[in-house]
Amino acid sequence: MVAVILESTITCPECGHRKTEIMPTDACQYFYECEACHALLKPKMGDCCVFCSFGTVPCPPIQEGEGCCDSGQ
Repeated sequence: MVAVILESTITCPECGHRKTEIMPTDACQYFYECEACHALLKPKMGDCCVFCSFGTVPCPPIQEGEGCCDSGQ
């Protein structure tokens, strides 16, 4: 069994602000608002959530090798 990391630091691509967040284990987080510049972040093409695109650690389902939500994996 894989030890899942629940903390990921999101870096805003607009202003560079970084914040450590606890990732949800029961749903993908598709949107994230930067608290510094208020940019609304969405996953990059091919990624399932904002943690996979902008975080230091991918979301729990990806860490477990299950694929994420409706990514079709």
